Amino acid sequence: MMAETEAENRPDLKTDSGDESDDLSEVLEESPCGRWQKRREEVEQRDVPGIDSAFLAMDTEEGMEVVWNEVQFSEKKNFKAQQEKIRQVFDNLIQLDHPNIVKFHKYWTDTVGEKPRVIFITEYMSSGSLKQFLKKTKKNNKTFPLKGHSKKKQAWKRWCTQILSALSYLHSCDPPIIHGNLTCDTIFIQHNGLVKIGSGSFFERMFAPDAIHHHVKTYREDLKNMHCIAPEYEGPGQVTTAVDIYSFGMCALEMAALEIQGNGEANVTPEAIKCTLESLEDSLQRDFIRRCIERDPQKRPGSRELLFHAVLFEVHSLKLLAGNCFVKNSYILPGNMAEEAYLPKTDPSKVIAEINFKEHGFMQWKFSQVGSIELEKFLEDVRNGIYPLTAFALPRPPPSRPRAITPELAESVKSETPEPMDVETRMVTNMACQMRKTDENCNLNLTLLLRMDDKMNRQLQCEISQEDNASTLAEELVHYGFINELDKDKVATLIEQHLRQGSTHMNGPMSPITVPSG
Repeated sequence: MMAETEAENRPDLKTDSGDESDDLSEVLEESPCGRWQKRREEVEQRDVPGIDSAFLAMDTEEGMEVVWNEVQFSEKKNFKAQQEKIRQVFDNLIQLDHPNIVKFHKYWTDTVGEKPRVIFITEYMSSGSLKQFLKKTKKNNKTFPLKGHSKKKQAWKRWCTQILSALSYLHSCDPPIIHGNLTCDTIFIQHNGLVKIGSGSFFERMFAPDAIHHHVKTYREDLKNMHCIAPEYEGPGQVTTAVDIYSFGMCALEMAALEIQGNGEANVTPEAIKCTLESLEDSLQRDFIRRCIERDPQKRPGSRELLFHAVLFEVHSLKLLAGNCFVKNSYILPGNMAEEAYLPKTDPSKVIAEINFKEHGFMQWKFSQVGSIELEKFLEDVRNGIYPLTAFALPRPPPSRPRAITPELAESVKSETPEPMDVETRMVTNMACQMRKTDENCNLNLTLLLRMDDKMNRQLQCEISQEDNASTLAEELVHYGFINELDKDKVATLIEQHLRQGSTHMNGPMSPITVPSG
């Protein structure tokens, strides 16, 4: 019984019976740097075209499971013709950082064998796909009507908002990134309601139109999601970001009706789509989806415009605005205030807000009226990206830039081709700095303690001289992947403050110093 429960909770894993199941954790291969370890356990890719195989892997630095994806080319000459394009594409993908996009960690190429491979590491989504969730929901005879203020209504709207937020992020890249394979199989949902679209499924769309289609052996073998493919793919012209809007519309229809009648082994017909759309009770919902699946791509609204459609748009509550403000600026708060553990220690009688109503008079809001557990969960949901602020400008991706390549590793066990250096995507929430004089010379020992937004600590130490420049030191931290480029100025300011202080506070305690954002 326990085995069945575990298999149900991990629906994306291929499991074997007998003695083979005992060897699933065996390490088959390592990345050149040794950080990523490929296991025997395969991961279902849920109809992601272009990926030949995917395995569960271990991130030995963070101690977490990831997915080891492989794309195989038939001949070396085909691979060499595309190698520079591949490097540009994957360099850009690694820089993507959005809470509703599956994280793309690392990539490298393996040209040792007869058939070259591109290997890339992505975030592991253990909770399963949205398609699987919808099937379970339908099995339990549940639907997602929009009449009234039900939880089901809010769930559909939250899912649509999160997906559109991710698409808006991709489409605002320069050049725009087209996902090209958005289906309920490539959208993943976590237990807390966070939705993410797969990152490994859109890399092929950034190549030349015929390059990956001909050279990757697993392109579109499964046709059950053909109804999600925009009509303009059949024409000779170049596709635009409108193809993702069409696919999203089909996903929104499936999410609302739980399935499109006829979906399964057989292809979904236009009649089935029309019948399912007309079965929806809410007229705004029907209009929203109908706009997305217009046959003419010029008539489809953009992802940003859809976020302001009447069926989705809501004026953000003061609670949501305050929560986002708290999360965004948590680095300027004392360390203990940024932690959830702070809330239960707060005086219940402390006033946190005062409201003056015209009709009801003056009212105070105290900590005792706010459930600490509920508030902690809400802040965590905001931090994870479940409630994006769609009424404001959405996060924009960083400008595309080439990444440095590490020297080739002489003793690489498996993959011998070097991989690009890390780019830090996490943001610094708290910083502390300390300088000590060395005994041997007049140089200084600099120690930086950085608190990252995932609550991991990073301590950095180096020896510097009084002539060293804070901006140059900060740029080196970015170059070697220790801090995010957006944190460069804040870290430089922190170092500059201590360099100016000189020996005044030398060898003192490492107290946190807050640096204004911006």
